[in-house]
Amino acid sequence: MKRKVLVVDIGGTHVKLLMSSRDQRKFTSEPRMRPEQMIARFKETVREWKFDVASIGFPACVRKGRITKDPKHLGKGWAGFNFARALGKPVRVINDAAMQALGSYHGGGRMLFLGFGTGLGSALVWEKTLLQLELGDLPYPEGKIIENYLGVPGLELLGEREWKCEAIYAVMQLKRSFIADYVVLGGGNVRRFNTVPKGIERGQNENAFLGGTRLWETKRHSRELKWHVL
Repeated sequence: MKRKVLVVDIGGTHVKLLMSSRDQRKFTSEPRMRPEQMIARFKETVREWKFDVASIGFPACVRKGRITKDPKHLGKGWAGFNFARALGKPVRVINDAAMQALGSYHGGGRMLFLGFGTGLGSALVWEKTLLQLELGDLPYPEGKIIENYLGVPGLELLGEREWKCEAIYAVMQLKRSFIADYVVLGGGNVRRFNTVPKGIERGQNENAFLGGTRLWETKRHSRELKWHVL
């Protein structure tokens, strides 16, 4: 019998809950929100939903299914938090950008995903491998980091026209650096691009649901997972 997967996308402004493309709910996340607060709101929001397992996308570094440090845009206490124990269900945790990247991948070689949201999310996907990246802290001129320019702060600093030029330039540089066949741009600010250069695609936030579902896919006639998450 097919497992019912609940996908949880924890962001800097909202926590989105998805059981399917139609069954979606969300609640606001505050800058100081701690995991215990999130779990309480979560249980209240989905109390009548029936699910077997959960996939959680989280906006910070995740290694081997564990959050390794607290995020920049939420409260404390997230590093090492045991979601499976808190929810009483099997849980897989990955970086939120990586989850959307997994859902955005449609073959065609090596794909670089960049999420233009509160910060800069990133991941690399090829064949059946997902590599979670942390490109937001790459150095930029004047002692800044790259997400200061490509995330929301850069949009506010530069204005939309200059920001779009800066963003496309950086995207093409990163595409070459990772030898990517194509780039998918996700996150809330991707809607600001009416057109994008060849080799760049606009993603959809809904792809996070597909990514969360793919985390639980197994190889045919086997319990081994299809996707190798690094």
